[in-house]
Amino acid sequence: MDANLRLWRAEGQSFFQRFLLWADALDPLLLLRSSNEIKRTRLLIQTDEKTLSDPIQNNQVLWQRCSNLPFFFLFKSSVHPDTDKIIPILFRPPGGSSSLNPEFNFLYNLLFLQFVFHTYTTAFTLVNGNGTPKAEEYSLQQKQMLLGLGAISYAACVGALPLTFVNRYGLKSSLMQLVVRKLLPAPLFGLTSAFTVAMVRSPEFDNGIEVMDRNGNVIGVSKKAGEKAVMETALSRAVLFGTTFFLPEVLMFCVQRARLVKNPRALGPVRMFVIMSVLAGMLPVSFSMFPQCGEIKRADLEPEILSSTEETEFFYNRGI
Repeated sequence: MDANLRLWRAEGQSFFQRFLLWADALDPLLLLRSSNEIKRTRLLIQTDEKTLSDPIQNNQVLWQRCSNLPFFFLFKSSVHPDTDKIIPILFRPPGGSSSLNPEFNFLYNLLFLQFVFHTYTTAFTLVNGNGTPKAEEYSLQQKQMLLGLGAISYAACVGALPLTFVNRYGLKSSLMQLVVRKLLPAPLFGLTSAFTVAMVRSPEFDNGIEVMDRNGNVIGVSKKAGEKAVMETALSRAVLFGTTFFLPEVLMFCVQRARLVKNPRALGPVRMFVIMSVLAGMLPVSFSMFPQCGEIKRADLEPEILSSTEETEFFYNRGI
C-alpha cells in the first residue's frame, strides 16, 4: 500500500479528520512549490515508511513522523497514490480549488463556457482517478479519450439546453425564468458532473481496480471495488457542484430580502464573494465525504479473489 494511502488510513477514519486534512492539502500556496521539492518530500516519506517493520501497528507512527516534515501536505496534494507520479500542476487538488471558478453561473447558457467547465472537471477526474485499471495501454487511453469527449459534449449541451429552449420559444414568464435561471442550474450541474465522472472512470468498473489487505498487499483486481470507488466519487462531485450552485442563490435571496446591500451595483461583487466562499468550503467537504483509502467487505468481493485469502476487510484507492 502506498504511503499516501497509509496516511489517509491512519488519520482519515472520520469525516472531520478528512476535512481537516483536505483543508491543509488544498492550500493554493502548495502550487508554488517546485518539482524538486516534491521529489525530495516523496523520497523522505518513502524512506521513513521503509523503516517501519509492522505496517498494521505503525500507521499512526508513520502519520506522526511524516506530518512533521516541512512539505508533508505537498506530498499529499501532488503525488498520485497509485502511480507514484507527480500530478500536473493544473490538475492537483489545490489547482482545482482555484480553477473551478463558478463565475459562469451568470452565463451558463453559453455552450462554450459549459464545454470549458466540463473539460476541466473531466480532465481533473481522469488524472486523479484510480491508476490501476489493466488493459492494453493504447486501447485504454483511446477509450477514455472517446468517453471523455462524449461526456463533455453531452453535459455541455444538457447544461445549455434549458435557457436555449426558453429563449427559442420566448418563454418570458416570471415562473419560467425563476425555474430556469435560479432553481434548475444546481441539480443540473450536480447530475452532469456526476455523469462525467462515471463516464471517464468507467474503465475502473469494466476492468477492475486493485484491492489490498490490511497489510497493504495487493490480493487481486476487483470490478466491484472499482464500481464502488467510481460511484462514491460521482456522488461527492454531484454534492460539490449542486451545493455550489444552489446555496449562493439562497444566500443572495436572503441578502436582498434583508436589504443588507444598499447599492445595487454592489450586488455583483457580493454575489461573487458568496459563490467563491461556498466553493472554498465545499471542496474539502466533498473530498471528505468518503475515505480516500476506501474499504470494502469480504462479502462484496468476487469469489475468485476470496479464494486466495482469509482476510475479511480489503482496501482500495478511491481517487478524487
